[in-house]
Amino acid sequence: MSDANTSNSIELEITEPRSFNEQAAVALVIAGALVAVADRRVSPVERDEVIRFIRERGLAPHTSEERLFSMFDELAERLEEPDFANVVIDTLRPVSDQSLSSHLLELSERVAAADEDVHPHEVQAIKLLRLLTLVLPRAKPVGPAAVSAAEKA
Repeated sequence: MSDANTSNSIELEITEPRSFNEQAAVALVIAGALVAVADRRVSPVERDEVIRFIRERGLAPHTSEERLFSMFDELAERLEEPDFANVVIDTLRPVSDQSLSSHLLELSERVAAADEDVHPHEVQAIKLLRLLTLVLPRAKPVGPAAVSAAEKA
């Protein structure tokens, strides 16, 4: 179980990330963590695969490896809570209009295969991610242009 401080720190990062890089890092990590926890046993090799994938592709260059490991551990713990689906959706929504979908799916497949035992629940998690990347509503623009457009309406 996560304590309130851990949950709050992740929620703040998810809802108010400092940059697109942070949003992308959180989205990638949660995709990997979702698959890793699907079979109810997170293997260190699965966590390592998430970090390796992100590093190999240069997808979160401004996020330290230590931060990625910490993010994975916190999110994996958070995904064991009953409202895990909301956490996944809220994390993916801000980057839904970016070109991360193929990376999210490839990462999820690599995590499932990392421990050399693809569990049926991991396959379901990958299918869920695939569905979410197709149907999530696009993030609404925030900023001066969005405000002036809303005022004109």
